[in-house]
Amino acid sequence: MDNMLGINVYSEIGNLKKVVLHKPGKELENLTPNNLERLLFDDIPFLEIAQREHYNFAKVLKENGVEILYIENLAASAIKSNEVKNEFLEDIIKKSHIKSKNVAYLIKEYLLSMPDKAIIDKLIAGIRKKDLNIKEELEEYPFIMEPMPNLYFQRDPFASIGKGISLNSMRHESRKRESIFAKYIFKYHTNFKNLNIPKWYDEFEKYNIEGGDELVLSEELLAIGNTERTDKEAILKIANNIFGKDNFKTILCFEIPKIRAFMHLDTVLTMLDYDKFIIHNEIEKSLKITSISYDKENKKLNIIEESNNIEKVLSKYLNRPVTIIKCGGGDKIISSREQWNDGANTLALSPGKVITYERNYTTNDILDKHNIEVIPIASSELSRGRGGPRCMSMPLFRENLEY
Repeated sequence: MDNMLGINVYSEIGNLKKVVLHKPGKELENLTPNNLERLLFDDIPFLEIAQREHYNFAKVLKENGVEILYIENLAASAIKSNEVKNEFLEDIIKKSHIKSKNVAYLIKEYLLSMPDKAIIDKLIAGIRKKDLNIKEELEEYPFIMEPMPNLYFQRDPFASIGKGISLNSMRHESRKRESIFAKYIFKYHTNFKNLNIPKWYDEFEKYNIEGGDELVLSEELLAIGNTERTDKEAILKIANNIFGKDNFKTILCFEIPKIRAFMHLDTVLTMLDYDKFIIHNEIEKSLKITSISYDKENKKLNIIEESNNIEKVLSKYLNRPVTIIKCGGGDKIISSREQWNDGANTLALSPGKVITYERNYTTNDILDKHNIEVIPIASSELSRGRGGPRCMSMPLFRENLEY
Protein backbone atom coordinates (compact mmCIF):
# COMPACT_ATOMS: atom_id res chain seq x y z
CA MET A 1 0.00 0.00 0.00
CA ASP A 2 1.26 3.48 -0.84
CA ASN A 3 2.31 5.14 2.43
CA MET A 4 2.72 8.47 0.68
CA LEU A 5 -0.87 9.17 -0.30
CA GLY A 6 -2.20 12.70 -0.32
CA ILE A 7 -0.21 15.80 0.60
CA ASN A 8 2.47 16.03 3.30
CA VAL A 9 4.68 19.11 3.12
CA TYR A 10 5.73 20.60 6.46
CA SER A 11 9.09 22.03 5.42
CA GLU A 12 11.20 23.20 2.50
CA ILE A 13 14.01 20.76 3.32
CA GLY A 14 12.55 17.44 4.55
CA ASN A 15 13.55 14.39 2.49
CA LEU A 16 11.77 14.88 -0.83
CA LYS A 17 9.79 11.77 -1.80
CA LYS A 18 7.19 12.77 -4.40
CA VAL A 19 7.05 15.71 -6.82
CA VAL A 20 5.05 17.03 -9.79
CA LEU A 21 6.89 18.17 -12.93
CA HIS A 22 6.02 19.11 -16.51
CA LYS A 23 8.37 18.21 -19.33
CA PRO A 24 8.67 21.20 -21.70
CA GLY A 25 6.94 20.53 -25.04
CA LYS A 26 5.69 22.13 -28.22
CA GLU A 27 4.39 25.13 -26.28
CA LEU A 28 7.97 26.49 -26.28
CA GLU A 29 8.07 26.27 -30.08
CA ASN A 30 4.89 28.36 -30.22
CA LEU A 31 6.70 31.31 -28.66
CA THR A 32 7.40 34.10 -31.17
CA PRO A 33 8.87 37.60 -30.87
CA ASN A 34 5.29 38.91 -31.06
CA ASN A 35 3.95 36.98 -28.08
CA LEU A 36 7.02 36.74 -25.83
CA GLU A 37 6.11 39.64 -23.57
CA ARG A 38 2.48 38.60 -23.20
CA LEU A 39 3.52 35.03 -22.38
CA LEU A 40 6.12 36.27 -19.85
CA PHE A 41 9.26 35.09 -21.63
CA ASP A 42 12.36 37.12 -22.48
CA ASP A 43 13.63 34.76 -25.16
CA ILE A 44 12.71 31.60 -27.07
CA PRO A 45 14.32 28.45 -25.60
CA PHE A 46 15.67 25.76 -27.93
CA LEU A 47 13.22 22.93 -27.18
CA GLU A 48 15.53 19.98 -27.81
CA ILE A 49 18.13 21.28 -25.35
CA ALA A 50 15.48 22.40 -22.84
CA GLN A 51 14.03 18.87 -22.85
CA ARG A 52 17.50 17.36 -22.44
CA GLU A 53 18.18 19.64 -19.47
CA HIS A 54 14.80 18.85 -17.95
CA TYR A 55 15.40 15.10 -18.41
CA ASN A 56 18.65 15.49 -16.49
CA PHE A 57 16.83 17.40 -13.73
CA ALA A 58 14.34 14.53 -13.44
CA LYS A 59 17.20 12.01 -13.50
CA VAL A 60 18.85 13.71 -10.51
CA LEU A 61 15.55 13.60 -8.62
CA LYS A 62 15.06 9.89 -9.35
CA GLU A 63 18.64 9.06 -8.38
CA ASN A 64 17.86 10.65 -5.01
CA GLY A 65 14.80 8.52 -4.39
CA VAL A 66 12.14 10.97 -5.58
CA GLU A 67 9.00 9.68 -7.32
CA ILE A 68 8.04 11.92 -10.25
CA LEU A 69 4.48 12.52 -11.39
CA TYR A 70 3.97 14.51 -14.59
CA ILE A 71 1.12 17.03 -14.58
CA GLU A 72 0.14 16.17 -18.17
CA ASN A 73 -0.27 12.47 -17.30
CA LEU A 74 -2.19 13.22 -14.11
CA ALA A 75 -4.55 15.56 -15.96
CA ALA A 76 -5.15 13.02 -18.75
CA SER A 77 -6.05 10.37 -16.15
CA ALA A 78 -8.36 12.78 -14.33
CA ILE A 79 -10.55 13.43 -17.41
CA LYS A 80 -11.13 9.82 -18.47
CA SER A 81 -14.91 9.88 -18.04
CA ASN A 82 -16.94 11.69 -20.72
CA GLU A 83 -18.77 13.71 -18.08
CA VAL A 84 -15.57 15.03 -16.50
CA LYS A 85 -13.99 15.61 -19.92
CA ASN A 86 -16.91 17.79 -20.99
CA GLU A 87 -16.84 19.73 -17.72
CA PHE A 88 -13.07 20.22 -18.06
CA LEU A 89 -13.29 21.48 -21.66
CA GLU A 90 -16.14 23.86 -20.86
CA ASP A 91 -14.06 25.21 -17.99
CA ILE A 92 -10.89 25.74 -19.98
CA ILE A 93 -12.72 27.25 -22.97
CA LYS A 94 -14.43 29.71 -20.62
CA LYS A 95 -11.07 30.57 -19.00
CA SER A 96 -9.67 31.20 -22.50
CA HIS A 97 -12.32 33.91 -23.12
CA ILE A 98 -13.62 32.34 -26.31
CA LYS A 99 -16.54 34.65 -27.14
CA SER A 100 -17.87 32.98 -30.28
CA LYS A 101 -20.18 30.02 -29.56
CA ASN A 102 -19.31 28.59 -32.97
CA VAL A 103 -15.56 28.74 -32.28
CA ALA A 104 -16.10 27.21 -28.82
CA TYR A 105 -18.03 24.38 -30.47
CA LEU A 106 -15.25 23.83 -33.04
CA ILE A 107 -12.61 23.73 -30.31
CA LYS A 108 -14.56 21.21 -28.28
CA GLU A 109 -15.27 18.95 -31.27
CA TYR A 110 -11.62 19.17 -32.35
CA LEU A 111 -10.34 18.17 -28.90
CA LEU A 112 -12.92 15.45 -28.34
CA SER A 113 -11.65 13.68 -31.47
CA MET A 114 -8.34 13.05 -29.66
CA PRO A 115 -7.18 10.59 -26.99
CA ASP A 116 -7.11 12.05 -23.45
CA LYS A 117 -3.35 12.64 -23.30
CA ALA A 118 -3.39 14.31 -26.74
CA ILE A 119 -6.12 16.69 -25.51
CA ILE A 120 -3.94 17.82 -22.63
CA ASP A 121 -0.82 18.14 -24.80
CA LYS A 122 -2.69 20.21 -27.39
CA LEU A 123 -4.16 22.56 -24.79
CA ILE A 124 -0.67 23.13 -23.41
CA ALA A 125 0.86 23.63 -26.87
CA GLY A 126 -1.92 26.01 -27.97
CA ILE A 127 -4.62 25.82 -30.66
CA ARG A 128 -4.12 27.70 -33.91
CA LYS A 129 -6.83 28.91 -36.25
CA LYS A 130 -5.58 26.54 -38.91
CA ASP A 131 -6.12 23.60 -36.53
CA LEU A 132 -9.84 24.42 -36.79
CA ASN A 133 -9.66 25.04 -40.55
CA ILE A 134 -10.01 28.77 -39.99
CA LYS A 135 -7.93 30.84 -42.39
CA GLU A 136 -4.90 32.51 -40.80
CA GLU A 137 -4.29 35.97 -42.23
CA LEU A 138 -0.60 36.84 -42.12
CA GLU A 139 -1.14 40.02 -40.12
CA GLU A 140 -3.46 38.37 -37.57
CA TYR A 141 -2.59 36.53 -34.38
CA PRO A 142 -2.67 32.80 -35.28
CA PHE A 143 -3.76 31.35 -31.92
CA ILE A 144 -7.36 30.74 -30.87
CA MET A 145 -6.10 29.37 -27.54
CA GLU A 146 -2.65 30.51 -26.50
CA PRO A 147 0.20 28.15 -25.59
CA MET A 148 1.20 27.66 -21.93
CA PRO A 149 5.02 27.91 -22.02
CA ASN A 150 5.26 28.66 -18.30
CA LEU A 151 3.79 25.29 -17.31
CA TYR A 152 7.20 23.71 -16.71
CA PHE A 153 7.30 26.00 -13.67
CA GLN A 154 5.04 23.67 -11.70
CA ARG A 155 5.63 25.58 -8.47
CA ASP A 156 3.08 28.28 -9.26
CA PRO A 157 -0.40 26.93 -10.23
CA PHE A 158 -0.89 25.24 -6.86
CA ALA A 159 1.10 24.80 -3.66
CA SER A 160 1.30 21.89 -1.23
CA ILE A 161 1.05 23.27 2.31
CA GLY A 162 0.86 20.88 5.23
CA LYS A 163 -1.90 18.36 4.45
CA GLY A 164 -3.66 20.66 1.99
CA ILE A 165 -3.21 22.74 -1.13
CA SER A 166 -3.50 26.31 -2.23
CA LEU A 167 -5.13 26.23 -5.67
CA ASN A 168 -3.80 29.49 -6.95
CA SER A 169 -5.33 32.46 -8.73
CA MET A 170 -2.54 33.48 -11.09
CA ARG A 171 -1.70 37.13 -11.72
CA HIS A 172 -1.32 37.18 -15.50
CA GLU A 173 -4.04 36.17 -17.93
CA SER A 174 -1.62 33.96 -19.85
CA ARG A 175 -1.15 31.72 -16.79
CA LYS A 176 -4.66 31.54 -15.31
CA ARG A 177 -5.56 28.33 -17.18
CA GLU A 178 -2.63 26.46 -15.59
CA SER A 179 -4.48 26.04 -12.28
CA ILE A 180 -7.30 24.17 -14.03
CA PHE A 181 -5.13 21.08 -14.42
CA ALA A 182 -4.56 20.87 -10.67
CA LYS A 183 -8.24 21.61 -10.02
CA TYR A 184 -9.37 18.53 -11.96
CA ILE A 185 -6.56 16.32 -10.69
CA PHE A 186 -7.45 16.89 -7.04
CA LYS A 187 -11.18 16.71 -7.77
CA TYR A 188 -11.31 13.64 -10.03
CA HIS A 189 -8.03 11.70 -10.15
CA THR A 190 -8.34 8.32 -8.44
CA ASN A 191 -5.20 8.99 -6.35
CA PHE A 192 -6.66 12.14 -4.78
CA LYS A 193 -10.44 12.47 -5.14
CA ASN A 194 -11.38 10.49 -2.02
CA LEU A 195 -8.75 11.91 0.32
CA ASN A 196 -10.63 15.07 1.35
CA ILE A 197 -7.54 17.21 0.81
CA PRO A 198 -8.23 20.65 2.33
CA LYS A 199 -8.05 23.69 0.07
CA TRP A 200 -6.52 26.80 1.66
CA TYR A 201 -7.22 28.97 -1.40
CA ASP A 202 -9.13 28.59 -4.66
CA GLU A 203 -8.45 29.65 -8.23
CA PHE A 204 -11.69 31.61 -8.54
CA GLU A 205 -10.73 34.04 -5.74
CA LYS A 206 -10.47 37.73 -6.59
CA TYR A 207 -6.96 38.27 -5.26
CA ASN A 208 -3.85 36.68 -6.78
CA ILE A 209 -1.33 34.33 -5.26
CA GLU A 210 1.30 32.06 -6.85
CA GLY A 211 3.24 29.11 -5.49
CA GLY A 212 6.64 30.71 -5.92
CA ASP A 213 5.62 33.02 -3.08
CA GLU A 214 4.57 30.21 -0.72
CA LEU A 215 7.34 28.69 1.42
CA VAL A 216 6.83 26.12 4.18
CA LEU A 217 9.62 26.82 6.67
CA SER A 218 8.55 24.44 9.45
CA GLU A 219 5.51 22.53 10.69
CA GLU A 220 4.34 25.74 12.39
CA LEU A 221 5.74 28.48 10.13
CA LEU A 222 4.93 29.67 6.61
CA ALA A 223 6.55 32.47 4.65
CA ILE A 224 4.52 34.11 1.87
CA GLY A 225 5.77 36.87 -0.39
CA ASN A 226 3.77 40.01 -1.08
CA THR A 227 5.28 40.49 -4.52
CA GLU A 228 4.56 41.37 -8.14
CA ARG A 229 2.46 38.18 -8.33
CA THR A 230 0.84 37.85 -4.87
CA ASP A 231 -1.60 40.22 -3.13
CA LYS A 232 -1.60 40.86 0.60
CA GLU A 233 -5.34 40.14 0.71
CA ALA A 234 -4.72 36.62 -0.60
CA ILE A 235 -2.20 36.01 2.17
CA LEU A 236 -4.76 37.08 4.78
CA LYS A 237 -7.34 34.76 3.18
CA ILE A 238 -4.97 31.81 3.50
CA ALA A 239 -4.29 32.77 7.12
CA ASN A 240 -8.02 32.75 7.89
CA ASN A 241 -8.44 29.39 6.15
CA ILE A 242 -5.44 27.53 7.56
CA PHE A 243 -5.09 28.60 11.21
CA GLY A 244 -6.75 26.06 13.46
CA LYS A 245 -7.10 23.52 10.63
CA ASP A 246 -3.46 22.44 10.36
CA ASN A 247 -0.31 22.77 12.49
CA PHE A 248 0.66 26.24 11.31
CA LYS A 249 0.79 29.00 13.92
CA THR A 250 2.47 31.90 12.07
CA ILE A 251 2.74 33.30 8.56
CA LEU A 252 5.61 35.67 7.84
CA CYS A 253 4.59 38.07 5.09
CA PHE A 254 7.64 39.27 3.14
CA GLU A 255 6.93 42.46 1.22
CA ILE A 256 9.58 42.88 -1.47
CA PRO A 257 9.95 45.19 -4.50
CA LYS A 258 7.27 44.43 -7.09
CA ILE A 259 9.47 44.02 -10.15
CA ARG A 260 9.97 41.19 -12.65
CA ALA A 261 13.50 40.36 -11.45
CA PHE A 262 12.02 39.58 -8.01
CA MET A 263 8.73 38.17 -9.32
CA HIS A 264 8.37 35.60 -6.49
CA LEU A 265 9.79 35.27 -3.00
CA ASP A 266 11.63 32.10 -4.03
CA THR A 267 13.59 34.03 -6.67
CA VAL A 268 15.32 35.92 -3.85
CA LEU A 269 15.08 33.57 -0.85
CA THR A 270 15.15 29.78 -0.42
CA MET A 271 15.88 27.44 2.50
CA LEU A 272 18.97 25.21 2.36
CA ASP A 273 19.16 23.53 5.77
CA TYR A 274 17.67 23.72 9.24
CA ASP A 275 19.59 26.93 9.88
CA LYS A 276 20.72 28.19 6.48
CA PHE A 277 19.04 30.28 3.80
CA ILE A 278 20.26 31.86 0.57
CA ILE A 279 19.15 35.41 -0.20
CA HIS A 280 19.63 38.04 -2.86
CA ASN A 281 20.93 40.94 -0.79
CA GLU A 282 19.22 43.57 -2.98
CA ILE A 283 15.86 42.87 -1.31
CA GLU A 284 17.19 43.73 2.15
CA LYS A 285 17.18 47.45 1.35
CA SER A 286 13.39 47.67 1.15
CA LEU A 287 12.25 44.46 2.84
CA LYS A 288 9.25 44.67 5.16
CA ILE A 289 8.32 41.64 7.28
CA THR A 290 4.95 41.23 8.99
CA SER A 291 3.91 38.30 11.18
CA ILE A 292 0.35 36.99 11.04
CA SER A 293 -1.06 34.72 13.73
CA TYR A 294 -4.49 33.93 15.15
CA ASP A 295 -5.78 35.57 18.32
CA LYS A 296 -8.07 32.87 19.77
CA GLU A 297 -9.39 35.09 22.55
CA ASN A 298 -10.59 37.85 20.23
CA LYS A 299 -11.15 35.50 17.27
CA LYS A 300 -9.22 37.58 14.77
CA LEU A 301 -5.87 37.73 13.02
CA ASN A 302 -3.01 39.27 14.95
CA ILE A 303 -0.77 41.28 12.59
CA ILE A 304 2.57 42.63 13.82
CA GLU A 305 5.27 44.48 11.92
CA GLU A 306 8.59 42.74 12.60
CA SER A 307 12.18 43.89 12.28
CA ASN A 308 13.39 44.17 8.70
CA ASN A 309 16.47 42.14 9.74
CA ILE A 310 15.69 38.85 8.04
CA GLU A 311 18.29 36.88 10.00
CA LYS A 312 16.84 38.09 13.29
CA VAL A 313 13.24 37.36 12.31
CA LEU A 314 13.93 33.86 10.95
CA SER A 315 16.03 33.00 14.02
CA LYS A 316 13.17 34.11 16.26
CA TYR A 317 10.46 32.06 14.57
CA LEU A 318 12.57 28.97 13.87
CA ASN A 319 13.93 29.00 17.43
CA ARG A 320 17.56 28.64 16.34
CA PRO A 321 20.39 30.88 15.09
CA VAL A 322 20.06 31.28 11.33
CA THR A 323 22.81 31.97 8.79
CA ILE A 324 21.94 34.03 5.73
CA ILE A 325 24.14 33.29 2.70
CA LYS A 326 24.23 35.95 0.00
CA CYS A 327 23.76 34.99 -3.64
CA GLY A 328 26.94 35.82 -5.53
CA GLY A 329 28.59 36.68 -2.23
CA GLY A 330 26.74 40.00 -2.25
CA ASP A 331 28.96 41.41 -5.01
CA LYS A 332 26.91 43.97 -6.94
CA ILE A 333 27.61 42.54 -10.41
CA ILE A 334 27.89 38.83 -9.59
CA SER A 335 24.85 38.72 -7.32
CA SER A 336 22.67 40.58 -9.84
CA ARG A 337 23.74 38.29 -12.68
CA GLU A 338 23.38 35.05 -10.72
CA GLN A 339 20.07 36.05 -9.14
CA TRP A 340 18.72 36.79 -12.64
CA ASN A 341 19.82 33.24 -13.53
CA ASP A 342 18.09 31.86 -10.40
CA GLY A 343 21.11 31.54 -8.15
CA ALA A 344 18.88 32.04 -5.10
CA ASN A 345 16.30 29.49 -6.30
CA THR A 346 17.37 26.14 -4.89
CA LEU A 347 15.44 22.89 -4.45
CA ALA A 348 16.30 20.94 -1.31
CA LEU A 349 16.38 17.15 -1.64
CA SER A 350 17.07 16.83 2.08
CA PRO A 351 18.53 19.09 4.79
CA GLY A 352 21.74 20.62 3.44
CA LYS A 353 21.50 18.97 -0.01
CA VAL A 354 20.20 21.09 -2.89
CA ILE A 355 19.83 21.19 -6.67
CA THR A 356 21.05 24.40 -8.34
CA TYR A 357 21.87 25.67 -11.81
CA GLU A 358 25.52 25.08 -12.71
CA ARG A 359 25.83 28.49 -14.38
CA ASN A 360 25.72 30.16 -10.94
CA TYR A 361 29.19 28.91 -10.12
CA THR A 362 30.12 31.70 -7.70
CA THR A 363 27.06 31.10 -5.54
CA ASN A 364 27.49 27.31 -5.78
CA ASP A 365 31.07 27.63 -4.54
CA ILE A 366 29.92 29.77 -1.61
CA LEU A 367 27.25 27.20 -0.69
CA ASP A 368 29.88 24.46 -0.77
CA LYS A 369 32.03 26.46 1.66
CA HIS A 370 29.00 26.62 4.00
CA ASN A 371 28.82 22.80 3.99
CA ILE A 372 25.84 22.65 1.65
CA GLU A 373 25.97 19.70 -0.75
CA VAL A 374 25.27 21.15 -4.20
CA ILE A 375 24.07 19.16 -7.22
CA PRO A 376 24.42 21.53 -10.18
CA ILE A 377 22.44 20.95 -13.38
CA ALA A 378 22.74 22.47 -16.85
CA SER A 379 20.27 25.24 -17.63
CA SER A 380 21.25 27.20 -20.74
CA GLU A 381 17.70 26.90 -22.12
CA LEU A 382 15.58 26.20 -19.01
CA SER A 383 16.78 29.42 -17.38
CA ARG A 384 15.44 31.52 -20.27
CA GLY A 385 12.00 31.23 -18.65
CA ARG A 386 13.31 32.95 -15.47
CA GLY A 387 12.87 30.09 -13.03
CA GLY A 388 15.14 27.66 -11.20
CA PRO A 389 14.95 24.13 -9.74
CA ARG A 390 12.42 25.11 -7.04
CA CYS A 391 10.27 26.88 -9.65
CA MET A 392 10.18 23.75 -11.83
CA SER A 393 8.93 21.41 -9.10
CA MET A 394 5.93 21.01 -6.81
CA PRO A 395 6.52 18.61 -3.89
CA LEU A 396 3.56 16.49 -2.86
CA PHE A 397 5.33 14.60 -0.10
CA ARG A 398 8.30 15.44 2.10
CA GLU A 399 9.26 13.39 5.13
CA ASN A 400 8.70 15.29 8.37
CA LEU A 401 11.81 16.78 9.96
CA GLU A 402 13.41 15.49 13.13
CA TYR A 403 14.48 18.29 15.47
